[in-house]
Amino acid sequence: MEKLDFEAMALGDLWSLHEQISIVLSRRISAEKRQLENRLAQLNRGKIAQVSVLIERKSARRHYPKVFPKYQNPEVPSETWSGRGKQPRWLVLALKAGGTIEDFKIPAAPRGKMRGLS
Repeated sequence: MEKLDFEAMALGDLWSLHEQISIVLSRRISAEKRQLENRLAQLNRGKIAQVSVLIERKSARRHYPKVFPKYQNPEVPSETWSGRGKQPRWLVLALKAGGTIEDFKIPAAPRGKMRGLS
């Protein structure tokens, strides 16, 4: 194959060559894309089965009991904390101000009595 001298070629010839190259590139890119999509589809067939098994496992999560609050903000009684996770801001500020965590503990309900029944 002989080398082409692009600098010496006429503008019309260069444009024609450009169009031919574009057509060939477009066909080859499309063919390679189809090959890759087919390969990806084959790989995904196995993954879909694995993912469906994982989804079934996740949906069958264990039930955890409700955690009741153990600490309460005396200034805003609706603000409570169960003692799990990050401490709420109101508690952090109160502890920095010199309070102890025991100052905010909610008194335990007497055992044997149910709420609302006396």
